Amino acid sequence: MYVNKVEICGINTSSLKVLKEKEKMELLQQMKRGENPKLAREKLINGNLKLVLSVIQRFTNRGENLDDLFQVGCIGLMKAIDHFNTDLDVKFSTYAVPMIIGEIRRYLRDYNAIRVSRSLKDTAYKAMQAKEALTARNSTEPTIEEIAKEMGAKREDVVLALEAIVDPVSLYEPVYSDGGDTIYVMDQIGDQSDDSNWLDEISIKESIQKLNDREKKILSLRFFNGKTQVEVADEIGISQAQVSRLEKSALDKIKNNL
Repeated sequence: MYVNKVEICGINTSSLKVLKEKEKMELLQQMKRGENPKLAREKLINGNLKLVLSVIQRFTNRGENLDDLFQVGCIGLMKAIDHFNTDLDVKFSTYAVPMIIGEIRRYLRDYNAIRVSRSLKDTAYKAMQAKEALTARNSTEPTIEEIAKEMGAKREDVVLALEAIVDPVSLYEPVYSDGGDTIYVMDQIGDQSDDSNWLDEISIKESIQKLNDREKKILSLRFFNGKTQVEVADEIGISQAQVSRLEKSALDKIKNNL
């Protein structure tokens, strides 16, 4: 997923340095001895950012913002660096990965605005486990159908479970502002019998026509064919992160044109 050039939090992930285990231990020992600990800590953080990236791939089906997950994962990484015991015969990554995962899970739990039933959460968790297993086995991200088959579940149940743990959009999220009154999402929800709806449809169609071909295809697959970002990424041949970014950019363009 992160083989090609992808930017997260303004960082070009293809240029990240990866420290060898021996280098990690030397820097950790340097911190322990108090020999320029700030510089050693900074090198350890920068040399383990790809470890954070590998961990957040487990959470891509949740619809979370990758930049947010990356930042939270980095907090877990820093905690691992600060609490790692160099006297134990344990690789740093073995200790750090659970710390990063734990930090991300706490973030997802604490900032989830909607209570999701335990059964849905269990199904979603099993779906993410199946996704990891299929990805490891086939070296490619599986489709929803493949995940459902692996679980022995219905496609609709898997989609419902995964969508249930996606953060909702607030009704008070601003859609457009020209310096005067701000238009919110709730202002766009109206009676279907409203005679002004046809004007809105014309405006939306005109806005969509201004998008480039790739943006049009992504919106068509996502909102008219009901495909997930992972499925769209697989069909177009780009990463899920790129689909997410292009989708958001296209929707922002439409909002700005309305």
